[in-house]
Amino acid sequence: MNTISTLNNLIETLKDGQNGFADAAQDVPDADLKSLFLGYSQQRAQFAGELQGLVKSLGEDEPTDSGSLGGAIHRGWIDLKAALSTRDNHAILSECERGEDVAVAAYKKALEQKELPVNVIDIVQTQYATVKATHDHIRNLRDSLVAA
Repeated sequence: MNTISTLNNLIETLKDGQNGFADAAQDVPDADLKSLFLGYSQQRAQFAGELQGLVKSLGEDEPTDSGSLGGAIHRGWIDLKAALSTRDNHAILSECERGEDVAVAAYKKALEQKELPVNVIDIVQTQYATVKATHDHIRNLRDSLVAA
């Protein structure tokens, strides 16, 4: 996989996450979670924009600007709609974590690519650390609801 394809795949994953977190924020009953999800949605949009800039700097005129065609299915966000209909914080957090599992895996796969330029690796590693921290935070929030 070449650098542009790798970055476009990450952009699709980020756009899927951006949309998933926005959906979660819209329907979650808890105000703190709503704020958290909105922040994560904005973060994903920022990360996607950063990667789109990299794609352009590498000579591609039109970087990916949307989630994947099968994003809801392939990116792990499909069951979020069902969880949102229950308005259950634990269920919503569980589905958000599933979406983040996919994002973490996408970043790990990208970082395995040997042909990535150093400047791209630096940005992808920085974003990966944040995505992983988000995943872990969501998992910990979900687990705290079970323990409560």
